[in-house]
Amino acid sequence: MHRLAHDDIEAATGRIADQVRPVTVTRTAPGEIVRTGHHDTAGGGADSCEVWLALEFMQHTGSFKARGAQNFIRAHRDAGTLPDIGVTIASGGNAGLACAWAARRQGVRATVFLPTTAPQVKIAGLRSYGAEVRLVGTQYAEALAACEKFAAETGALAAHAYDHPLIAAGAGTLLAEIHRQVPGLDTVVVAVGGGGLFAGVATAARHHGIRTVAVEPENCRALNAALEAGHPVDVPVDSIASDSLGARRASAMALHAAQQHDVRSVLVPDDEILRARRTLWDHRRLVVEPGAATALAALTTPTTGPGIGYRPRAGEKIAVVLCGANTDPGDLITGRPEA
Repeated sequence: MHRLAHDDIEAATGRIADQVRPVTVTRTAPGEIVRTGHHDTAGGGADSCEVWLALEFMQHTGSFKARGAQNFIRAHRDAGTLPDIGVTIASGGNAGLACAWAARRQGVRATVFLPTTAPQVKIAGLRSYGAEVRLVGTQYAEALAACEKFAAETGALAAHAYDHPLIAAGAGTLLAEIHRQVPGLDTVVVAVGGGGLFAGVATAARHHGIRTVAVEPENCRALNAALEAGHPVDVPVDSIASDSLGARRASAMALHAAQQHDVRSVLVPDDEILRARRTLWDHRRLVVEPGAATALAALTTPTTGPGIGYRPRAGEKIAVVLCGANTDPGDLITGRPEA
């Protein structure tokens, strides 16, 4: 098992610096997003903290995944290991979009496997990048099995949505950009699916002495369950955010990052994810997918028990990563994303 190091992230920064968009960071007004009443504020709490939003959904392909995909493909290009058949990946949508985009920029083919439940907006995006799209099963794990079989039979280079050091290191480049724009940052809050974004960000955050809060839906908790068990385990996947956070099992690399002293794992219910998503629209006219709203929901969910939501300390300086926006804006009216 590769244990991600800060050197991996620095190497990724050098590879992709001219290929990705620097993240935009914006500060929220006191009480605008995180409100009194959601947390016990006896010690200062919610309204006295400083909350910044990292708008990574403005990245190429609409999510942070472009960083890891570009790092993965450029590293293989530099090593001379990009096959003529191209690359293949299984995805809930965002990783596939990023892989297809990065592959096209390097002049290679991409074959992307998705579950049949993937949102149409993501399928359409993949085809716009010239990817061959194959729909298999109803969950990410089924698409992954088909992808692995395809790679073995054709010799295509198999990328991974999250469980690869080059993918995680690329994602980790985000933290240094946030840190430069928010001096004195105490905490970064990220949503977790399989753990690529989390592993990269947490590794970089630890280098800078910054706490990481890993946020998952209550019924889509691969990393949280791995921490309880002490090793990666399979979990049920049933969440409003499962199209992007629907990994059945967290990576060993993510678990190792989560076991460090400066990491917190918390859960949030689906109704709070939807509420956080709507809050971003109501207050900032930002349309993000439920997976991105999951991170913000950690701050807006009432802390009703251990491990539910995150209660900020008085004066805490927090950055919330809004990681993707490949969604249908009409969902904000209906309340639930399309299948």
